[in-house]
Amino acid sequence: MSLCRVSATLLMLVAAIASRADDAFVLSDLCPPSFERLESGACHLVTLYDQYDSLQGHGVGGTQTALPARRDGFSARQIDLGRYLFFDPLLSADGTLSCASCHDPDKGFGDGLGHSIGIAGTETRRGAPTLWNSAFLRRLFWDGRASSLEEQAQGPLYAADEMGNTPQALLASLRGNAVYGDLFAQAFPESERIELPMVYTALAAFEASLISLNSRYDRYAHGYHDALNEEEVAGLNVFRSFVARCAECHTPPLFTNQQIAVIGSPEPEGLPMDVGAEESSGAAKLRGGFKVPTLRNIATTAPYMHSGRFETLRDAVTFYNGGRGHAVPPGVEMQLHWHIWDPKLADHELDLLVAFLGTLTDESFKPVIPQRVPSGLTPINHSKNNAGQFVAAQQAGDTP
Repeated sequence: MSLCRVSATLLMLVAAIASRADDAFVLSDLCPPSFERLESGACHLVTLYDQYDSLQGHGVGGTQTALPARRDGFSARQIDLGRYLFFDPLLSADGTLSCASCHDPDKGFGDGLGHSIGIAGTETRRGAPTLWNSAFLRRLFWDGRASSLEEQAQGPLYAADEMGNTPQALLASLRGNAVYGDLFAQAFPESERIELPMVYTALAAFEASLISLNSRYDRYAHGYHDALNEEEVAGLNVFRSFVARCAECHTPPLFTNQQIAVIGSPEPEGLPMDVGAEESSGAAKLRGGFKVPTLRNIATTAPYMHSGRFETLRDAVTFYNGGRGHAVPPGVEMQLHWHIWDPKLADHELDLLVAFLGTLTDESFKPVIPQRVPSGLTPINHSKNNAGQFVAAQQAGDTP
């Protein structure tokens, strides 16, 4: 059966299921944890870092440093609608992938792969970056080509090697689903029907609610010094030292300075060089440049770098200790970031760094994964073959 026929079959089956369950979905009026509901109905993020007025980016990141500006102010219903959309494979061209297929909450909002897998088993060029603390980011994607969560959301939706959809088909699928018609009316009561900007707003609202700021490091930073053991404190000191210089790019408390950096990270064996931000910016000086990723929940998001080149955190920190430009392919010119040098850290100092990075894990505000989504499809798909399974299950009468 062709992909088009599978997609058409899916949409008909989806519509039938939705019509039987359209009274089962009601959006929440409760703001997510750490968000205060204002009189206007907007959800406003509140954190202990709000009490500090020193700015991130000045120095190497003291423990009591303010966070950068964040995106918030979405309504609780917009956030909850975004949650359903995020987990619903209806957003992909063939009903086999949801946003959560590559940004799995149980894998640090990544997918555990060096190169993510799109529709029809297509391998993408890069790995899926974490979405934790996306509300604070000014640049999105590994090459920094998007400047807002709404702009970022459109990339995977319409990329041929990711979700493979088109704006016209996505809008038709959502408008043809009675459940979504009701949910969008709840989240956007001023609008008469579903429009694409509402889809992007809802996805942005959900992603902006993914806050991770209560790790053991955070408790230490706010004054509870017993939150870290002696080894972890020593690792923090290495991290912030002018020898290792980790904090100059991975600046607390967000643990990224949000810049594009050329570090000379190698590709996996046998793969061509990824020029990174040079392609999206047109600037030769950014050849091999990628966005400095946050280190929040880094212990849960292996493998590491844009291509998953390093399997473990120990491998990743060892790369930085290898000397300036040691992994740049022969004959390739790169303008390496000036922070990349030859720190000559001892093995035990590398171990201390890894120990400290483990203290940045906080998944206490992990969102609730819906057991069902308005389309009737499986909320998270790890098999990458949900379309065939769904049709087979319908024929056997096994779906709800």
